[in-house]
Amino acid sequence: MKIEDLFSVRGKIVLITGGSRGLGEMMARAYVENGAKVYISARNAQVCGELAKELSVLGECIALPADLSKMEEIDRLATEMRQREKRLDVLVNNAGASWGGTFNDFPEAGWDKVMDLNVKSVFFLTQRLIELLEAGATSESWARVINIGSIEGIRTMHLEAYSYAASKAAVNHLTRLMAKFLAPRHIAVNSIAPGYFPSKMTAALGDKGLQEVAEAAPMKRTGSPEDIAGVSLYLASRASGFVCGAVIPVDGGLATTA
Repeated sequence: MKIEDLFSVRGKIVLITGGSRGLGEMMARAYVENGAKVYISARNAQVCGELAKELSVLGECIALPADLSKMEEIDRLATEMRQREKRLDVLVNNAGASWGGTFNDFPEAGWDKVMDLNVKSVFFLTQRLIELLEAGATSESWARVINIGSIEGIRTMHLEAYSYAASKAAVNHLTRLMAKFLAPRHIAVNSIAPGYFPSKMTAALGDKGLQEVAEAAPMKRTGSPEDIAGVSLYLASRASGFVCGAVIPVDGGLATTA
């Protein structure tokens, strides 16, 4: 098999949550540029629509805004997908949020908001889209679910973001459990555990904080769009045909060599 066929996503139908900025935008761009039909969802309808319009110059990209912290919005997004498509080849569960606070002062709102979006939506959106994923799956070409965890679900992070770290550890293990029980349906579930990439979420660290994180990694840098594009294309293509239940750190070695 030629390498361009091995890593091809051409003709695949992809849904990316949290797809309007940050890692979601990087992955959406990679899939669109390589011939996939991509739906992006995000809470901010204007930003979501603007990116879809920009990416449509390169290929096919459609905005389906939704606030996935709410069950009714999960249901609405799933219904819209079923109305538009007869199958779904790749679901990227990327939507997420964080919350920082000291142990004594950490609020319930900061726990529930993060857990609802980072964990609950991953499970229930996949559940609501299972028929479309099954329709896109064959024994020769499995459908894919790619959950976006974090290295902060692998290591003990240096910041007090209790619900975020717990949620990402949950995503990593939820990935393994989903992989076990969805594999008989020819759906491969894997997780990417990103390190630090320049984004709105990491902007709170400031330039100095981000540089300190970069210096702590063996590769002495933060992630680039190509870094997340490469692994997301791999997990959506034939190249990862025997990969199931994996949690792949993409962090320059930060979590795995500390």
